[in-house]
Amino acid sequence: MVTGRGKQQKKQVYGYEKRKKITGYQVFSVCNVILMLFVILVTLYPVYYIVIASFSDPGALSRHTGLLLAPLEPYTGRAYQLVFQNPQIVTGFQNTLFVLAVGLLINLSLTMLGAFFLTIKGPMLKNVITFMIIFTMYFSGGLIPSYLNVKDLGLMNSLWALILPGAISTTNLIIMKSAFQSIPNSLIESARLDGASYFQILVRVMTPLSKATIAVMVLYYGVGHWNSWFSASIYLRAGDKFPLQLVVRNILNISASAMSSDVGMDEMAQMADLIKYALIVVTAAPILAIYPFLQKYFVKGVMVGAIKG
Repeated sequence: MVTGRGKQQKKQVYGYEKRKKITGYQVFSVCNVILMLFVILVTLYPVYYIVIASFSDPGALSRHTGLLLAPLEPYTGRAYQLVFQNPQIVTGFQNTLFVLAVGLLINLSLTMLGAFFLTIKGPMLKNVITFMIIFTMYFSGGLIPSYLNVKDLGLMNSLWALILPGAISTTNLIIMKSAFQSIPNSLIESARLDGASYFQILVRVMTPLSKATIAVMVLYYGVGHWNSWFSASIYLRAGDKFPLQLVVRNILNISASAMSSDVGMDEMAQMADLIKYALIVVTAAPILAIYPFLQKYFVKGVMVGAIKG
């Protein structure tokens, strides 16, 4: 039998352990916040440096050493002026926007159609087709067969060579399939009883209930198209068809003379870094501006594909 004194001692021990746990959690939280702030600082400072350096005076920037916390006076936007005066940049933007718009439409359409086919009940050889699709995740022909395939299809030196070969990503197809599988089958059966076709079910039932995953697909495919340059360097020869990233890569590999012919040799050497910084900002800004609007769907959409299978 526990006496009153024993109960009091137990309460004291329990209270001490509870305070100890709270103190330990508080110490962990403080350390975790400090660590995360350090990671954020290390991650954001290079971006911040590039932005403010692109507006700095080229002469002052070439002489500056150490951390750069503010643009160096006198401020200038000459680098951006040279960037947007270059016809290759404008053409690169146009080509990239075409690939992005048309590519996203084809990517989402085919991915959703393929995922819907693998989700519904009834299609013949569905398991075999699923195995063949998953097989491509682990084994592929490689670069040379892909090149020969594009060449035989007559897509060389065409923007379609950047769109059609990668029309469907197997990983994205599986994520979309998992999202469709999370939708109750009773909704599909009810729609079928009401006389809806499979296409109507996909458009009116499955699509509205999978907005989060579709937003993730837009982000995945969109970033892939926006950052793609390797395929363009292989399949394209005409400079007027180069996407933006390939144009930027070519300019970054040469001097500032590619941007303007009215820049003197001394100024050209000083402007080279500023032009590179401005190019990075111009090419990264659109994606950075769109990402916050899709971020709220990102975790939810990815988790659907990670949990369901």
